Parts: sequence; C-alpha cells; structure tokens
Amino acid sequence: MNSKNNEKKLTPEQHEELLRALKARFEKNMNRHNGLEWAKVQARLEANPDKLWSLGEMERTGGEPDVAGFDTKTDEYIFYDCSAESPEGRRNTCYDREALESRKEHKPENSAVDMAAGMGIELLNEEQYRELQKLGNFDLKTSSWMKTPPDIRKLGGALFADRRYGHVFVYHNSAPSYYGVRGFRGLLRV
Repeated sequence: MNSKNNEKKLTPEQHEELLRALKARFEKNMNRHNGLEWAKVQARLEANPDKLWSLGEMERTGGEPDVAGFDTKTDEYIFYDCSAESPEGRRNTCYDREALESRKEHKPENSAVDMAAGMGIELLNEEQYRELQKLGNFDLKTSSWMKTPPDIRKLGGALFADRRYGHVFVYHNSAPSYYGVRGFRGLLRV
C-alpha cells in the first residue's frame, strides 16, 4: 500500500477497500472482540490515517489484522495479526539489524524488527503471543519471531514461538537465523 514510494498514505480506493476487509473480518470473528462495536473502531481508524496505513501494511504482507481487544487503561483498540500462519510477506527475516549485519553471506533481505518499525507496528512479546493463541490456533505449520528480552538478545539469541500438539511453545535461536517458515506477528494500538 504505497510502500514503494515511502509515502505512508492510502489512496481513497485503498482506504475503502481496507476498511471493507477489516469490517468483514471483524464481523466474521466476533469471538476475538466480544462487546466491541465496529462503528467505534472505524471512527478511531478514520481519525488516525497513519494507523490505518499501518493496518494496510499488515494486510498487504498477509497478516490479516483484526481487533483483539480494547485497553481501558490507554483507551486504545489492539489489533493483532490473525492469519492462520505467520504472515507470508514477512518470512525469511532474521531477528534485527545487528543480526542481519553480522551475517557474512546469504543475508536475508530484511529483519523482523526493522520491517515492523517500517510498518509502524510492534512485534508481539511472549505474553501477547499467548493472548493471541487464546483467540484461535495460530502457527500450526510456521513459527513467529517475538520481541526478545534484552538480556537474551545481548547474548546473541532471539525468541520465537509456535503451536504444536495443542500447546504454545517458545524457543530460542541465534538472532541471525532465518527460515522460510518463520516470520513475525505484530500488534498495533489505535
């Protein structure tokens, strides 16, 4: 959605198309956001075009973003990537810029942290990933990088997670690693 020209703005057609897709997903998956009303979500999105652009990037890269809750403390709607598997347009990334630069050869095109920042979203942390998994069964065939605590990252590692055998598993890997079945999931507060 206009990512090639660095203009973080949707065309009127993209704007309407995205709102239609988000509304349809919202109405199809009411279990993810009981008690919330689409009209209020849409009004918030209309008032925050930069956030709508970020949701467009989540959608464009295969994340299928949906409202996953409302934070009463911050008065914000929370969107998570709700695609069944780790978003296809965000796979084959190492964890962060430092990991990317440390690779001597066969470097991936991008890192999860850089890509998320460019999209205006955050990587899910372990708690948020587990919350997402309460809304459905995600990452049954793929895995997703997670926001990694500084003490682990300082030692060269990074965390990722998936769901196997009916359970959520959190693992570690070296941050420069990348795989065709590992991407990242994000969240956006609006």
